[in-house]
Amino acid sequence: MNYCYASKENDREKAFKPIWSNELNEVFSDVAQYYDRANVFATLGLLNRLRDRFISTIDIQPNHKVLDVCAGTNVIGINLLKRQPDLDVYAVDRSVAMQEVGRHRAQRHGFRIKAFICDVHHLPFPDNYFDVVTLQWATRHLRVIDVFSEINRVLKPGGHFHHCDMLRPANKLVEEFYYLYLKVIMGIIPRMFRSGPASLKCRDYFIDAIRMFYSTEELSALLSELGFSHISGHSVLGGTVGIHKARKPQLAAG
Repeated sequence: MNYCYASKENDREKAFKPIWSNELNEVFSDVAQYYDRANVFATLGLLNRLRDRFISTIDIQPNHKVLDVCAGTNVIGINLLKRQPDLDVYAVDRSVAMQEVGRHRAQRHGFRIKAFICDVHHLPFPDNYFDVVTLQWATRHLRVIDVFSEINRVLKPGGHFHHCDMLRPANKLVEEFYYLYLKVIMGIIPRMFRSGPASLKCRDYFIDAIRMFYSTEELSALLSELGFSHISGHSVLGGTVGIHKARKPQLAAG
């Protein structure tokens, strides 16, 4: 695929940097308490099935060291610990409010997740540290090349990266219906959950972020360009959601 990812990333950053730098943290502080319920509503109740499908793809073994990037309310980490309670799970997120909700949720289940508040473009971990890294429902708010490169760095050789997010549908007709649906739903949710000014201000951004994002196939190709191997990408719901799995190559025998 002849595609200039660096140019696209520059365009995304130019369009959204003020929101990414100054406004998103306020948005997630505002929505933290109702974030998961709002997402269930926005997906017409399909979110749990999508999450279960994503989690079923994640390769975990006893004592694996797992990093959940943009962990939010720790839904993924908690579900993985339910499957394998002796995992060593780490969470990174920029939002103190989201992680506070996640900490309480993990405690209610009797789990401990090691949480770090940081800029996920610069992960505070050494090279070749994790067996598994996950990232879901957040990549469209990030500089993708930077974050995926950091994930590659902290993965052990042979380690797996699992990704799920809302993507730009490859089919133009589906794409236009999708944006129309999002416009309607983004008008309903703030009223239903009594969102604050920060969330109301960013309603158009959440649609524009997908409009300038990647399709399932484009994201697979980007993973390949960044050095991942054994890449699989599956479109769900007409390409509005993509689930990816990739591996950091093993070190060559010397």
